[in-house]
Amino acid sequence: MVARLILTLTLTVTGVAADGRVRLSVLSWNVCAGTNAACALYRAGAQELAWNISGHAIGAPVRPDVIFLQEFCSGATHTLERTLEIRTGRAWTVGSWSLLDSAGVPYPCHPDRLGRPRGAQSVAVAVARHEADFRVHPLPSPPWYVRRAVLCATVRAIRVHACNTHLSAGTSYDDRQPGAPYRTKQIRRLLDVADKEGHRAVFGGDLNAAPPDSRTGAAAGRRAVAPAYRRHQECDQRGGDRTGRWTHLGSGRRKKLDYVFAPPGAVRRCHVGHGVTLSDHRPLYAELAL
Repeated sequence: MVARLILTLTLTVTGVAADGRVRLSVLSWNVCAGTNAACALYRAGAQELAWNISGHAIGAPVRPDVIFLQEFCSGATHTLERTLEIRTGRAWTVGSWSLLDSAGVPYPCHPDRLGRPRGAQSVAVAVARHEADFRVHPLPSPPWYVRRAVLCATVRAIRVHACNTHLSAGTSYDDRQPGAPYRTKQIRRLLDVADKEGHRAVFGGDLNAAPPDSRTGAAAGRRAVAPAYRRHQECDQRGGDRTGRWTHLGSGRRKKLDYVFAPPGAVRRCHVGHGVTLSDHRPLYAELAL
């Protein structure tokens, strides 16, 4: 496995909510930068990609302390860290993990507009203000397509375990068998690795399945996601309804595929950036009190 991990030490104290709980804001966004020519950041260079991502960490409806990225290009990891620090005035720790093809080779992003390599299509976690330790957890994946994993950041200073992933899709070339078997196994594994003793679990990303009560997407995908709601609260669920606003637009269809889960009662605000059109996914912001 290939992992690019960069560590930065910081000393700033995290904000505390009125009830004494740690306040943490999270952004999850599939930036669609790697291989999809229909997206605006396809073939974007490292600086362009980092600039557009960091723009959602400043002046946004929610100012994130943790960022989950999917379809990110690993070659921009260092540039993203520097750009976040310059534009936000805070220190950041950024880690990324490259998806692997069926032969175990990093799955490449297409070159930038000048023909320069951009690394591999990746998941990334960025953490503001605190030291973070990263660990990669492989997921059960179809042997005929890319291998998936969960990338987790342990933030000991605030006892948070933040995990990001990009699961298989229900397409003919990925989780193609009836019943979404790989996504079902992947979500079970995600729940196992997100739970870390002595830490609050915050996890999500692009799960490539619609919420259980949404009546969108395939029924098998909706069933696969259901276990995540048993002991966690999703950013945009409405009371007991396991659903939320759409985050993905593809083939003229709108679905929620992007999630941020936290402990029950932790969500204070959830925002979907429907005005952002750089990707086929919309950024999802969560304000939490842990």
